[in-house]
Amino acid sequence: MGYEAALSEYETFDFTDGPWTRPVYRRGSGPAVVIMHEIPGLHPLVIQFADRVAAAGMTVYLPSLFGEPGRPVTTGYALGVMFNAICIRREFNCWQAGKSSPMVDWLRALARKAHGECGGKGVGAVGMCFTGGFALAMMTEPSVVAPVLSQPSMPMAAGSKVRAAGIDASPREVACAKQRFADEDLSMIGLRFKSDAFVPDARFDTYKREFGDKFEAIELEDEDARPSERPPHSVLTVHLKDDGPTKEAERRVIAFFKERTGA
Repeated sequence: MGYEAALSEYETFDFTDGPWTRPVYRRGSGPAVVIMHEIPGLHPLVIQFADRVAAAGMTVYLPSLFGEPGRPVTTGYALGVMFNAICIRREFNCWQAGKSSPMVDWLRALARKAHGECGGKGVGAVGMCFTGGFALAMMTEPSVVAPVLSQPSMPMAAGSKVRAAGIDASPREVACAKQRFADEDLSMIGLRFKSDAFVPDARFDTYKREFGDKFEAIELEDEDARPSERPPHSVLTVHLKDDGPTKEAERRVIAFFKERTGA
């Protein structure tokens, strides 16, 4: 079965909307949560996080947007996928602040499908790293009621104060989210390690300024992370510890999904 053995407990289907078709992995019962993986792809630690969301009484939808589903993280694999996504793939916005990725349209359509299949109050959505900001842009889809932004790393901040403070959502998408937060009593969660150069202080300052108390910021110290070969980055996966503040952050995210979706 190869790498996809990690997804052996999941149903799979191809989903098409507009010009894109991607495989989607589904597991669980109850209201839906769309889990968007980080670079390099739908790796085993993302799947383990999804397993815990499903065990809490929700149906998880895992689209595979790039990389090889189930393949473990290695440095060489991650660098190759990053180069492809940043330099070649046209469905992603990596550099421009104030603009979402074209792939978000496909994700909104997936959220509509998931809500139609699973019911509940609406759909949760979490993005990680490269996809971290997607859940905010998805708020223009009425079924999305619980956005979570885990280490939102786009646009790439290096060398630009504008990008460092920027977010990958358009002014229209930001305005829509603000209106929905006010009208529907919704909110969002953002997570990061304070030292993470991919998620600079200025970016979280932008979220705090734009959304006020509707943005719940969970900001962690380096010592809260599971040790690894690089500085801490992936709050819900690679650097999640079995106890302590990162585990509490995961529990908060799952409780947020349950509350908002009606699980």
